[in-house]
Amino acid sequence: MTEPNKQHLAEALELRRESSLYRTRRVAETAQQPEMQIDGRRLLTFCSNDYLGLANHPEVVRALQQGASNYGAGSGAAHLITGHTTAHHALEAELAEFTGRPRALLFSTGYMANLGIAAALLERGDRLYEDRLNHASLLDAGQLSRAKMHRYQHADAESLQRQLERAEQGRALIATDGVFSMDGDLAPLPQLAQLAQTHNAWLMVDDAHGFGVLGDEGQGSPSHFGLGLDEVPILMGTLGKALGTFGAFVAGSEEVIETLIQQARSYIYTTAPPPAMAEATRVSLRIARQESWRRDRLKQLIKQFRVSAESLGLPLMDSLTPIQPILAGSATQALAWSHQLEAQGILVSAIRPPTVPEGSARLRITFSANHTERHLQRLLDALSNLKLETT
Repeated sequence: MTEPNKQHLAEALELRRESSLYRTRRVAETAQQPEMQIDGRRLLTFCSNDYLGLANHPEVVRALQQGASNYGAGSGAAHLITGHTTAHHALEAELAEFTGRPRALLFSTGYMANLGIAAALLERGDRLYEDRLNHASLLDAGQLSRAKMHRYQHADAESLQRQLERAEQGRALIATDGVFSMDGDLAPLPQLAQLAQTHNAWLMVDDAHGFGVLGDEGQGSPSHFGLGLDEVPILMGTLGKALGTFGAFVAGSEEVIETLIQQARSYIYTTAPPPAMAEATRVSLRIARQESWRRDRLKQLIKQFRVSAESLGLPLMDSLTPIQPILAGSATQALAWSHQLEAQGILVSAIRPPTVPEGSARLRITFSANHTERHLQRLLDALSNLKLETT
């Protein structure tokens, strides 16, 4: 690398530091759990997506170990070569049955699933409609697809309707988060589903943060609203959040899944996930379905937190999910709050632009079914000491 290029990168990095936007990695030294050893220090964490507390569940861990004994450490090839095992196949069948759809297809990550869906289903001249606060993977999928992308106002069905009524020719796909990852609120799926049917469009829901958490058994945000395959024909869910393992899936009709197998480049041209991980996820899915107390526990924690946080005058956002943001405003303020909490032994991430829009930096508190009353009280005590002026 030439000296001018190195200097350019160094200056850009320094600008990020000065703007309170520089990101640093932490090193966890223990398994995923509420209290962890991180960077040599014991911290109580409220920033994991392990909503149901399954990432370190002993039965899930044993299934992973047994899967490795049976299949080895890695899959060794792409799904369409020799990497697709009986473990993958069984998990896909179980996910399809669980979500009430004919078929499901495993992807290595939710990011890859979203890229694959948009590229496989849309062509040049088609239209893609996205919520302005969709996850980055959905926005990137729109950019990489050859369709014309339209972005409607956040969770605003009327904004989407106006755009659909100005529709041009071509097929249309409406894509939205089910639960918005940085706000914790839900998409208005019944209204979006009605618009999709009226305008002959597909509706795709990225349910990374709703799957496992919402619905009677954790089937996700469509189930929460009583919507099935006819209303939500394309459902993407991730396995590394509520289920505590790794990977993602797309569930839908026979035609949708076969199209993805044939045309989704992010599925075709990558190594299949380790089959041992599929075996672990099968156990995790069973536990998530059977142990409804985990979702009940989350609801209880969320309710207690919001009542107490409101009494403290904390600037909460409108969320009834395990994602509970506290609005700071500036990146500098969010980072200061995060540092204040860490000084008290509590780790909560400061979320800053470009992850969220300018002026809406926040603390992103997330709850797990493994958090206890004592954990919650420690968090509230620490939050009560924050300097609450927002900028």
